[in-house]
Amino acid sequence: MKLKKWLESVLLLLVAMLSGALGAFVGVNIGTDVSDLPSAANVVAILKAHQIGHVRLYDANAHMLQALSNRGIEVIVGVTNEELLRIGRSPSVAAAWVNKNVAAYMPSTNITAIAVGSQVLTTIPKIAPVLVPAMNYLHKALIAANLNFRVKVSTPQSMDIIPRPFPPSTAAFNSSWNSTIYQLLQFLRNTNSSYMLNAYPYYGYTKGDGIFPIEYALFRSLPSVKQIVDPNTLFHYNSMFDAMVDATYYSIGAFNFDDIPIIVTETGWPSFGGADEPDATLENAESYNTNLIRRVLNDSGPPSQPKIAINTYIYELFNEDKRNGPTSEKNWGVFYTNGSTVYPLSFSGSVQNTGNSSAVFCVAKDGADTDKLQAGLNWACGQGQANCAAIQAGRPCYLPNNLKSHASYAYNDYYQKMHNAGGTCDFDGTAMVTAEDPSYGSCVYAGSSNSSGGAGRSSSSTAAIAPMGSFGASSNLQVPILQSLISVISVFFALVSL
Repeated sequence: MKLKKWLESVLLLLVAMLSGALGAFVGVNIGTDVSDLPSAANVVAILKAHQIGHVRLYDANAHMLQALSNRGIEVIVGVTNEELLRIGRSPSVAAAWVNKNVAAYMPSTNITAIAVGSQVLTTIPKIAPVLVPAMNYLHKALIAANLNFRVKVSTPQSMDIIPRPFPPSTAAFNSSWNSTIYQLLQFLRNTNSSYMLNAYPYYGYTKGDGIFPIEYALFRSLPSVKQIVDPNTLFHYNSMFDAMVDATYYSIGAFNFDDIPIIVTETGWPSFGGADEPDATLENAESYNTNLIRRVLNDSGPPSQPKIAINTYIYELFNEDKRNGPTSEKNWGVFYTNGSTVYPLSFSGSVQNTGNSSAVFCVAKDGADTDKLQAGLNWACGQGQANCAAIQAGRPCYLPNNLKSHASYAYNDYYQKMHNAGGTCDFDGTAMVTAEDPSYGSCVYAGSSNSSGGAGRSSSSTAAIAPMGSFGASSNLQVPILQSLISVISVFFALVSL
């Protein structure tokens, strides 16, 4: 038993070491203020279907952590602001939290970090004194569980703690937080952790009263006469995103810390807003996130730190209709809850279709209303123009001869043909997306890697938010590294089976 535990630790350490050399990634945040939030299993199916290899949870939801088990997806779990006060006052509470929400799921669920609170210094400053103590207690609990080498501890902060972010070279944290920020940076350096930054060019632009052009916020090229230049360093900034990250690096540097990398835990652009939010549009959201992905995956950093890639999490997976505030607050999602995209995302040439690993299927839900299922089946085979020949008597998909099976085949055939043109997997609430291939025997569903005649999904429909190789790594994984990792895993399983 001790040997098995030791080998698990060695495996996690090797995976951590290898994943650090695999290039930049883009992940997503998963908010839950959604009326029709899919089940955890369906959320993971959407992630796998779109090759999203890194996610951030705002809490430590047990259903999500279980569903993410053995899925190869790297996970940041969150200590909520409501939990922070108790953890920051008690090492035993911190230890219990780690044992319940981290240790209990590892190594099968690939938890890589704990995000402590959300923008604590600017949203709930009265509990700021317990922030760093909470992080220390959690880190000590990870040490006790022998997980500190794999799971890092940090805390996401907004750009609001940097009052004047431009020019980046003169940026500095709000001096009223000097003591807390110094303790925070000391902790991050001592534990080899990253500074977590929430950076929103959308707000930087909309609150800037026209100081900066919209192109600068959306990563679009600027004519030479409009180039954004730091007058002190003469660095050219091609995007507000880069300038925000650099402003944070300079702010960290003002405390004489120059070895703390930044990870952007939130960024994005809303696709819809109210009458007084003219910049929250589908076009701008598509442009921002498409260009963001391309920018991050080039593996470079901002002008002051060009060799430190900017790993980034898009805010967010789904539109959150239950959120308070302006209309735009409800419309940051890149997917609808049925798995279809809010807008098409374009990616660089490094994004590739990896065959059936990126396939997604549309099937009938268990327990769906039979009348609605029949109506959905009739519509798919009629007006929806699905090819339903295979579910006729004597054909490969006729058996089992039941409504759910026939509807699943028809739904999927329609979805595979039409989802690129806006067709959805809903059918009056009777359908859902899944990454599990429903094919069986000689009954092959459209989109399966076993289908003939190119029935699989096209590369345009499998755009990936994090192009994945083994263990959630980016697609520029080198063959020798992959071979080494496979060898390590093979030895591991051989030994633990003894």
